[in-house]
Amino acid sequence: MPRAIWNGAVLAESNQCEVVEGNQYFPPDAINKEYFRESNTHTTCPWKGVASYYSIVVDGQENKDAAWYYPEPKSAAQNIKDHIAFWRGVKVEA
Repeated sequence: MPRAIWNGAVLAESNQCEVVEGNQYFPPDAINKEYFRESNTHTTCPWKGVASYYSIVVDGQENKDAAWYYPEPKSAAQNIKDHIAFWRGVKVEA
């Protein structure tokens, strides 16, 4: 079962992930919300749309904008609506 780990904490775990461009996108109910903080960062993907970000906080350490999701994806990416993917040192085990 895919899971995302950072700083010794399991951030997300699910066997209902969607894989897009090599990234595991975890469903919203698979994340441990206690580690996630809303970020004001946004980026745009030409085919997925506007991404929003979370910073991850574990044991007082912050990993800024280490998770992203698409709250209103374009039609080609509807399968990942609100699903969360990771980068910046978050280890995703498949």
